Amino acid sequence: MWIDEAKIHVASGRGGNGLISFHRTRHNPRGTPDGGNGGRGGDVVLRATRSVATLVRFQNQIHFRAGHGGHGGPNCRRGKDGADLIVHVPVGTVVREAGTGEVLADLARDGAEVRIARGGRGGRGNKAFATSARQAPRIREFGEEGEERWLMLELRVLADVGIVGFPNVGKSSLLARVSRKRVKVAPYPFTTLSPNLGLVEVGKGSSLVMADLPGLIEGAHQGKGLGDRFLRHATRARVLLHLVDLAGVEGRDPLADHHLLRRELEAWPELRDKPEVVAGNKADLLPPERIAAEVERFRKEGIELHPISAITGRGVRELLFLVWDRLRTAPSLLPEAEAPPTRVWRLTPGEAPFKIAEEGGELVVRGPAVERLARRLDLSTEDAQEYFYHRLERLGVIAALKRRGVEAGTTVRIGEERFELAG
Repeated sequence: MWIDEAKIHVASGRGGNGLISFHRTRHNPRGTPDGGNGGRGGDVVLRATRSVATLVRFQNQIHFRAGHGGHGGPNCRRGKDGADLIVHVPVGTVVREAGTGEVLADLARDGAEVRIARGGRGGRGNKAFATSARQAPRIREFGEEGEERWLMLELRVLADVGIVGFPNVGKSSLLARVSRKRVKVAPYPFTTLSPNLGLVEVGKGSSLVMADLPGLIEGAHQGKGLGDRFLRHATRARVLLHLVDLAGVEGRDPLADHHLLRRELEAWPELRDKPEVVAGNKADLLPPERIAAEVERFRKEGIELHPISAITGRGVRELLFLVWDRLRTAPSLLPEAEAPPTRVWRLTPGEAPFKIAEEGGELVVRGPAVERLARRLDLSTEDAQEYFYHRLERLGVIAALKRRGVEAGTTVRIGEERFELAG
């Protein structure tokens, strides 16, 4: 079964909680803080591999979750990091955000990978909060939640040459002729419902990968027939081999078919300027003078037509050498090896770190830093509450509230936490 689209849900691991703990001895009954930090949550990584050919696996399994981080322990023991989850996908998979359609990664090389969901950071234990002024803190942090997202996976076949054309022009027959690939050949439309790949030898020590792509019809770029599923695979080919029915067995005009298909290809920016070779199949059904007339008719339109017969093999060898020459000058579609990243600092005006607003009759402070602080701190102890208030002072929240005229005792909400403003 060929599956080239899938929707999956990925979730990275949650970070482990920090611990409040004290190491007590006979000579130190009050103890010394020794609560360890929690471990980080595991990441979800998508990795391309040639050992996977389709996305069929994701029809039965759509949820993927990495391991959670372990909680901190006494004696400053750090929690165990959550296990990363590596999800293998076929080479040529494009990863998109399901909601927006934004391309997140293009895994076009064997071994290429992307960290698609980062694990949450582990919370700090009370040992991390100990200072000369706060020698026995009862403060800890909870671990951060991991990231969750829905993804769309699209498999685009990687091939040197993509055979394109209308149904029943002989695409599968040509692939069977030039390679050892055994494909379904039948005299009815849409025999090929999924791409077929074949390895084609061109001369001694030279080979190329050829793909027989599903047939097109008019309006394919709008989703008609196999539509954009066909066109998506065609974008991966470096050279397009446009096949027309030279004999017009089904009563179609080969030149009109070529122009129509060109309009469909040009509707996709990725296909508009792709190198192309045009071949007329079923030449064995026409007399030589009729073939010469068709070649001349194409030539007047500025199109070089190469008559072939996938059944008898006539002109096929010459066509392969022509395609090979076109490939040598065609640009590579795969990204070049990335250079080591260079960090560049740009000075840009920063946004306010927090905002104060009135919502539902209560004051609310919003901002990534203050909300993260309220979310991660375990505010069940008095030490943690004092630390929380001190951090709000350092961030300027308390001063901003007082400038706004907020009086002592007023309840203020940050995230899910509420506190009263001190005098």
